[in-house]
Amino acid sequence: MKELKENVRIIVADDHGIVRMGLIQTLKRLLPEAVITEVEDFKSMYRVISDQQQDLAIMDVNMPNGTVQEAIDFIKIKQPKLKILIFSSQDEELYALRYLKMGAGGYLSKQSPGAAIETALNSMLTTGRYASEAVKEAMFFESVSGNTKTSPVEILSDRELQIANKLAEGLPLKEISNQLNLHSSTISTYKNRLFEKLQIKSIPELVEILRMYNQ
Repeated sequence: MKELKENVRIIVADDHGIVRMGLIQTLKRLLPEAVITEVEDFKSMYRVISDQQQDLAIMDVNMPNGTVQEAIDFIKIKQPKLKILIFSSQDEELYALRYLKMGAGGYLSKQSPGAAIETALNSMLTTGRYASEAVKEAMFFESVSGNTKTSPVEILSDRELQIANKLAEGLPLKEISNQLNLHSSTISTYKNRLFEKLQIKSIPELVEILRMYNQ
């Protein structure tokens, strides 16, 4: 790691305890003096950011009590200089550009090797930006091609995409309702809306269209 200021303050936001534990261990190894706060949902993250200055927010995209777009917007208002790194298991070639366009400074896949995690942390803390080589290539291709092709990811709102992914995982509406802290009828409304946008009628079709776009 490049030399950084002492007592860097980092907030780790993920609703899976094992993920937070592993990431925090890595952070402590790379930045022994870092002051790390962990939270498990968006509302808890909002409270911390409202009360404490942070240098870096590392957050998953699928957490209860909010959406990633709302979180990015909240951070931009409360702490405009706070660097944002999305840390997700979603395929980076499919989703990274979406989150960077939302305002995140970087996207890091949870499947990344240790060396990539170190590179991402160093880049985020020094420049506020990070993209893997694959994402850089996608950004370059988009810029030179002027590609404006509409994709399922671009058609769906952030909340619709969040629910689409959970439906594709095979989760029932009640479970999605509990995870997102939304009423079951609201989840059903979102489901109907995204089905209409994608012009599909079943979960297998949803799984297939996401898979096709991922190719």
